[in-house]
Amino acid sequence: MRLTPLTAAAAFLLTAAPAFAQEDKPAAAEKKTELSLPPLPADRSIMQSARIGTRTVSYRATVGTIAVRDDKGKEIGQVVYTAYTVPGGDARRPVTFAFNGGPGAASVYLNLGAIGPKRVQFGAQGDAPSDAPIARDNPNSWLDFTDLVFIDPVGTGFSRSLVDAEATKKSFYANDPDVKYLSKVVYDWLVKEGRLRAPKYIMGESYGGYRVPRIAYELQSQIGVGVSGLILVSPYLDPASRDDATALSPLPWMTALPSMAAANLERQGRLTPAAMAQVEDYVRGDYLRDLLRGRSDPDATARLVARVTELTGLDPALVKKLGGRVDTATYLREVHRAEGTIGSIYDSNVTAFDPFPWSSQQRANDPILDALIAPTTSAMVDFVTREVGWKTDARYNALSYSVNEAWDRGKPDDAPVTDLRKAIAVDPKMQVMIVHGWDDLSCPYFASRLIVDQMPAFGAAERVRLRVYPGGHMFYSRSDSGASFRNDARAMYGS
Repeated sequence: MRLTPLTAAAAFLLTAAPAFAQEDKPAAAEKKTELSLPPLPADRSIMQSARIGTRTVSYRATVGTIAVRDDKGKEIGQVVYTAYTVPGGDARRPVTFAFNGGPGAASVYLNLGAIGPKRVQFGAQGDAPSDAPIARDNPNSWLDFTDLVFIDPVGTGFSRSLVDAEATKKSFYANDPDVKYLSKVVYDWLVKEGRLRAPKYIMGESYGGYRVPRIAYELQSQIGVGVSGLILVSPYLDPASRDDATALSPLPWMTALPSMAAANLERQGRLTPAAMAQVEDYVRGDYLRDLLRGRSDPDATARLVARVTELTGLDPALVKKLGGRVDTATYLREVHRAEGTIGSIYDSNVTAFDPFPWSSQQRANDPILDALIAPTTSAMVDFVTREVGWKTDARYNALSYSVNEAWDRGKPDDAPVTDLRKAIAVDPKMQVMIVHGWDDLSCPYFASRLIVDQMPAFGAAERVRLRVYPGGHMFYSRSDSGASFRNDARAMYGS
């Protein structure tokens, strides 16, 4: 997931680095960045089984660690991963590496929510923090057609930095360093497990969708590892397209409106691809033209207000006040106000009671985030420590607000799209699937629609597939959407 100001609740406290006596200046400079932490356990594996699709799959579950080293070979971090592998497969069995986003999110959401062999229910209407964190067989897992490696970046899960806060931010908490060290982690796992001959796929959700194209190109062009396919789940693919720093760009309004319309249609039981095609045609056509006409056409605003009111279900007086430009925060605050609830940026039809219904601004955290951290954290820690037996006293960070706040995002640009184009262009066999939920306002599907439509064909139909399913950012929390996602992925891997 991608953390935004709308979803920030509180920052976790960073552990201060211990002080060291200064013997001399060079030694002090060297010791300043070292942290004294107890060692992590050795890698540990167990055998399990799960009912996936129509058959029972036996697999090895492994919790392990990969060291991150600086240019001088010094260990500066430790990345913890969870791998599910089916024994006895040949060298050509695919392996998929999965990352979540944030920045600051562990891979638990794709693991226990989407494609891992076990799942915990979260992300849907009615889910609560007090729900029992019990993992059950996931019929929509991908383990029957690919091995799975879930990677937790430094600062998430049990992964950790071994240097002080300043060095940690420089080495791990910025766009470019993040891509470089995680690419090396993928390579190190392949070497460690003897899987360099396997077809390799990379999957990323939300900010993980920012990571994935760049990791693929880094592996391909710098490390020397080819990638067979990419799966971008609700991706934060082009930060520049969501940047509202310029008053001239209509893109922020254009990309959000179809997801608002989809949520409204879903509430009426009328959400279909055909209905959404009409919405998209309007947004690309009359909506865009009327936005750009502005006050030069006195009737433009009236047309906008009438149609946007119809699409969103909002109060026409409010839409008129906004000039047909409905921002996400206002939409989520107002669309369920009559019921005394607020919607989630990740799926606006997932709601929670508003604890401050008369406040002029939303004062509660996001309904989905508040409900998912407890069950996913408890379920993952229970699996790692009790089932696998990888014992540690360290804290597990399913979602780290401190990492998100420390992140150096740089200048918004289209680096993921640029690297995606380069990676596809140089490898005619690489395939890409971008998937979204209709109702997602954190990473709206229509942004990806516009991006894909501006790409060249790369010599074949649907080198870059775009699929949209009922639901929101974590559409896979709905079993039907998760099943459709699995079927579409299996077709891509099979081809």
